[in-house]
Amino acid sequence: MPAHEESSNPLVKERDHLAASRAALRAMREDVQALDIRDVTANWVNAAVLQAQIDDRIKALADLSHTPLFFGRLDYLHAVGAEKTEGAEGEQFYIGRRHVHDAHGDPMVIDWRAPVSQPFYQASRNNPLDVDRRRRFGYTGGELTAYEDERLSDPAEEERTSKLLQAEIERPRVGPMRDIVATIQPEQDEIVRSGLGGTVCVQGGPGTGKTAVGLHRVAYLLYAHRERLARTGTLVVGPNRSFLHYIEQVLPALGELEVQQATVEDLVAARVEVRGTDESAAAVIKGDARMADVLRRAIRSHVTPPAEPVVVVRGSRRWRVPAYAVEEMVSELLARDIRYGAAHEALPQRIAHAVLVQMEAAGEAPDDRVQNAVARNPAVKAAVKAIWPAVDPSKLVLRLLTDADFLAAHADGVLTDEEQKHVLMARPARSVKAARWTAADAVLIDEAADLVARTHSLGHVVIDEAQDLSPMQYRAVGRRCSTGSATVLGDLAQGTTPWSTRSWEQALFHLGKPDAVVEELTAGFRVPREVIAYASRLLPAISPGLAPVESVRETPGSLVVREVAAAEELDAAVVAACEESLRQEGSIGLIAADARIPALSAALAAAGHSCLSPGEETTAQSRLTLVPASLAKGLEYDYVVLDEPAAVVDGEPDERTGLRRLYVALTRAVSGLVVLHASPLPEQLG
Repeated sequence: MPAHEESSNPLVKERDHLAASRAALRAMREDVQALDIRDVTANWVNAAVLQAQIDDRIKALADLSHTPLFFGRLDYLHAVGAEKTEGAEGEQFYIGRRHVHDAHGDPMVIDWRAPVSQPFYQASRNNPLDVDRRRRFGYTGGELTAYEDERLSDPAEEERTSKLLQAEIERPRVGPMRDIVATIQPEQDEIVRSGLGGTVCVQGGPGTGKTAVGLHRVAYLLYAHRERLARTGTLVVGPNRSFLHYIEQVLPALGELEVQQATVEDLVAARVEVRGTDESAAAVIKGDARMADVLRRAIRSHVTPPAEPVVVVRGSRRWRVPAYAVEEMVSELLARDIRYGAAHEALPQRIAHAVLVQMEAAGEAPDDRVQNAVARNPAVKAAVKAIWPAVDPSKLVLRLLTDADFLAAHADGVLTDEEQKHVLMARPARSVKAARWTAADAVLIDEAADLVARTHSLGHVVIDEAQDLSPMQYRAVGRRCSTGSATVLGDLAQGTTPWSTRSWEQALFHLGKPDAVVEELTAGFRVPREVIAYASRLLPAISPGLAPVESVRETPGSLVVREVAAAEELDAAVVAACEESLRQEGSIGLIAADARIPALSAALAAAGHSCLSPGEETTAQSRLTLVPASLAKGLEYDYVVLDEPAAVVDGEPDERTGLRRLYVALTRAVSGLVVLHASPLPEQLG
């Protein structure tokens, strides 16, 4: 669309374009709704598939009243792709969450992921990328109410911080997590638009936008490689259900409806029901990558060299495959190190082929049907069952965890005697169904299942809060993208599991992506400078050498640390602080040690306040969420009240993990943090 001079009232013109764009989007949706597929499909299966695609398209074209169709505009000096000659007419593009075109097919809004949109995020005065003007729009309740211009081609214009950009970053957070397409920064944009072929690991402290970057990278990859990812699939892996519920609306708001979301527990829970829990020491050992070696040894131990020949009777003829010949087949399959189940299927065909060679030498002319018949011969099936029996992954792991001699035979030189004692079940179960499986056990079964049969691989997987995964959990996720790529998101300082990642190099090795590029985000856009500086006092103790986040937001008065005179007065003080925060606009999170949650819930109820659980959607009428510290990771609130930091630290098995949990809790606030304590603060906070 050609660039042109502004009218006497630019805001009126922009509102008119917004109204016309919404009308065009409605028309696009109505066109899809009006499609008649009765005469274009060969059968009911094709009709069902096509109708599902049409339904998805209708959903993707929904006009969300709270989500502006466009948030910016680019005025190019020249036509995009044309010769940049003096006097050439420029072009103007509105940048939004999805593509919208008019009845003639001319674009009214350009998708933020399109190449022509990238300068909206990357252009600067030093490198204007042929952009004359970048315009940002401000909205109030879905209505376009303001705009702001940057003349990138005018060296005389002063550089200034965008007030609309700042306002969008600081906009109160009521409801689930929202997209950040209007506020993506240049360093974030480079990660978002990195190619599908490579894995990217993003180390980012609180408030650097790493989760949003990962989700927007999925949206970008689906735009740039839609056909390929439609075949192979995409997956977002989060730390818990509360977190996934919090982020679940981001991709649909960008028009992407087909991305799966799951926790690691969801991925590995198909074979057994998790009903038990491990002691910390046992969970750490079960999560160690050495367990993969133990499992591999245990599975291969089922292979037994043949003791006698295989004799196949067909009609009046007997065909004999010597034991040494069968042993060579077994040795060759073991040497190839293919999946146990694939070798189990291959061995009868190898034996049958040896029989066919003898048949041909005797003057017969057998074909593939004869080979398949020989492979199914009772003598061959009996031999394979004795030599290379089928293995049930759940039964194998159950035997390892209940039979000390079996475990010792396959953990020799891998696990110490003491480690073996830790992983054995205290109360051995008689069957797979009777066992009280733990989350770590389910990961072991998933590993064993992959040793038997290859796990299906997706095209791209995003792993958020990845620092909390064990090596075996990394392997479980890595199997789901063994032929695809991944986006790994995390913060080493926020690792709060006993097995948490100590370095991204180790994590990426276990994931199976050792060549991944590691990017670091250090500019904070969410947490106020005063709050992140206070929390960063913990970094030398919890993650020495990690660079603290440099927040771009200075918010005087955003941090209040208040001592309560007596422990019995703490509950009342917390309720008062929540009431004070509720006078502000936006969401409120009351974060406390898990053991303190019942008492605080009762205190809030006595004061007439209802509260939400983590992940539940906040509304204008219900804005207070009571958050156990163990579930705070990844969540954010406009205002946070933090109860008794010492209790948060003491609620963990060791001080380092406790201080990391506290670091997470201290960095959930977007606008203000109130810390209340009756006990002395941890000395690391100064």
